[in-house]
Amino acid sequence: MKVLVATGYLAEQTVRDSIGSRADVLVVDTRIAAFITPRKLMAAVRRDFPHFDDPDCNFEYDLVFIPGLVSGDFSRAAGELGCDICLGPRHAYDLGFILPFAGTVEFSTEIPACELLADVRREMAMEKIRELESLASPAITVGDLKLGGDSRMKVMAEVVDATGLDPDILSGRIDSFVRKGADIIDLGASLHAGPEDVGRAIGIARSVTSLPVSIDSLDPELIAQALETGVDMVLSLDSSNIDIIAPQLAGSDVAAVVIPDSGEGLDSLVRNINEVRRLGVRKIIADPVLDPIGHDIAGSIVRYKSFHEMFPDIPVFFGAGNVTELIDADSSGVNAALCGIAADVGASILFTPEYSNKTQGSIHELRKASQMMMLSKERKSSPKDLGIDLLRIKEKRRRTDAILPQNYVQAKKSRKWTLDPKGSIRISIIPHRYGKGGCILAEHDTASIVGRTAGELMDTILEMDLVSRMEHAAYLGQELKKAELALKFGRSYSQDDEF
Repeated sequence: MKVLVATGYLAEQTVRDSIGSRADVLVVDTRIAAFITPRKLMAAVRRDFPHFDDPDCNFEYDLVFIPGLVSGDFSRAAGELGCDICLGPRHAYDLGFILPFAGTVEFSTEIPACELLADVRREMAMEKIRELESLASPAITVGDLKLGGDSRMKVMAEVVDATGLDPDILSGRIDSFVRKGADIIDLGASLHAGPEDVGRAIGIARSVTSLPVSIDSLDPELIAQALETGVDMVLSLDSSNIDIIAPQLAGSDVAAVVIPDSGEGLDSLVRNINEVRRLGVRKIIADPVLDPIGHDIAGSIVRYKSFHEMFPDIPVFFGAGNVTELIDADSSGVNAALCGIAADVGASILFTPEYSNKTQGSIHELRKASQMMMLSKERKSSPKDLGIDLLRIKEKRRRTDAILPQNYVQAKKSRKWTLDPKGSIRISIIPHRYGKGGCILAEHDTASIVGRTAGELMDTILEMDLVSRMEHAAYLGQELKKAELALKFGRSYSQDDEF
C-alpha cells in the first residue's frame, strides 16, 4: 500500500524523521498542520503533482493521512483523489507506530489513528491472553480457576480483618476487589475472631461473588470452621497446625498454602510440604515467603527460585503486598517489577491486601502486570510494546516541544482579586467507592453540580450563569482540572492546595 502523509511547515522534519522511507510527505501551505483544510490539501496536490488534472493520469497513492487534530469534511477531496483520506495520529512522532498497520487496519475519518490503534492493539492483546489462558495446562485447579503450569499468574486480594467488619462494609469491599480484577478473595481473620465470625464472613463472601474464597489464619479452630462452612483454599499450614488440619483436607478439593515455620527457611518449607503430602492433601501451594526490601529480599528471591527448581509442579504463592506496603514509592511501578520477578521464579499467585492509601490500585496493577508477563513469555520478549501497559505518569514518546520565541511577555500572577458578584463555588471530589466511579462536586449557593470532567462541569456552570468575572472562570477551570486529575490518579483533593 502506498501512503502519502500531509503536514504543515513546522512539523515537516518531525514527520520525515518519524516515517523514514515508509511513506511520502506532502507539505501543505500552512505553518500548523492541524489547520489543513480540503482546499489547501488539494492545492498542495496540484502543486506537487502538476499532471494530477490530466484525465490519463492516475493518483498513485492508496491512502492519504492528514493530522489527527484536523477537522473538516474531506470526502469530496477523497473523491477527487480516488483514494481514502483518513486521520493520522494526533502527534507526528506516532506516525512510525501507525504506518505498519496501513493495509491491515481500516482507518477512520473521525477517530485519530493513534486512538484507533491503541484500542485495536489493546483488544488484540486481551484476545491473545484469553486464548493462552483457555489453552493453558495448570498444575492444579481451584474451582474453575487454573493455578500454576503455563496459566496466568492469579491475583489474590485479602480483605484485612474480614471477620470483624460490618456485613455491608465487607460485602462492599469484596465487590470492590472483584471489580478491580481479583481472581481469589482472601478473608483475613482477626486475632479475636471466633468460629462464628469466620462462618459469617464466608457466607457474606459467597453471597457477593462466585470467585474462589480462602481463609487466612493459622488457628486450627478457625480453619476447621472455614472448612465446615465451605472454602476453596486455606492459608496457612505449618508444623503448628498440620497434624490437625491436614487430615481434614485429605482427599478434598480444598487447596492449602504451606509456609515454613516462623523464622525458618527453605528446609522447613520442604519438610512441611512433605508432611502435608504424607497426610493426603492433594492440592498444595507453597509460600517461600517474600521478605520486604531492607530485610533480605534478595535472599528470599533466591529461596523462591530454588524451591521452584526443586518442585516445578507445585504452584507458588508470592506475597507482593509484603513489599509494596513497606516502601514509599508508587505501587504501579513496584508491582510491575515484582510481577516480573514473580514470573521468573515460577509464581502462580500474586497476593496483595491493597490496605494502605499508597497501595490503592494494587489489585488492578497486579492483574495488568500478570497479563503483561503472560504476553511477554509467549513472545519471548521484554514486557514492552504489548498493547497493554502500566504507564500512568511517565510517557513512552514525548510530544513535540515548543521553541521559545524571540519576543514574549513574561507571565506574572495578579495581585488583585475581586469577589464575583455571582458568588463563590466550592470544589471537592467524591472518590471511587467499592469500584464505582467517583465524581467532582461544585457547590454554589443556588445549586450543587456533579460530573466526571472539568470540561462538563465548567460548561454547566457557564450555562447556569453562575460566574460573571473572567478571572473567576479561569480560576474555576484550573481547580476543576486539578480535581479531575485527582480522581483519575486516585489522589485526594483540596481546593487551592497544590496537586
